[in-house]
Amino acid sequence: MVDGARFRQAGRTWGQLLRFAVLGVAFNAGGYMLYLLLTWLGVAPKLTVSLLYPLGALAGFLGNRKLTFSYRGSLFDSGLRYALAHTMGYALNLALLAVFADRLGYPHQWVQAVAVFVVAGFLFVAFKCFVFRHATTEARS
Repeated sequence: MVDGARFRQAGRTWGQLLRFAVLGVAFNAGGYMLYLLLTWLGVAPKLTVSLLYPLGALAGFLGNRKLTFSYRGSLFDSGLRYALAHTMGYALNLALLAVFADRLGYPHQWVQAVAVFVVAGFLFVAFKCFVFRHATTEARS
């Protein structure tokens, strides 16, 4: 019986990861194109990330809350946890740009392209384990 529960949980996680990826590709493709356009127009890379990141995070909240994790818990509580997770994701994104583009001299366009995937991996784990954990788990804590 325990193996069946693990199998169902693994299937649920893979489904969530697939939905997260589909939403992420949709949101990030548009966001990355805006990033390239704004930096091409002369806006500094870290300022561009600072302008676009909150917009993408806000758009992703509703999609991930409903479509990816089917979360039915408190909107306020999940919103606060979501903001905290994204604050950490934003800091990670800026750190990657600072280290790899500013200090090591890699092209910021490539660093940001990789950072999208690094931050997305971090956020999926944070959303699953912290932000949108099951309401039954939340009620027990």
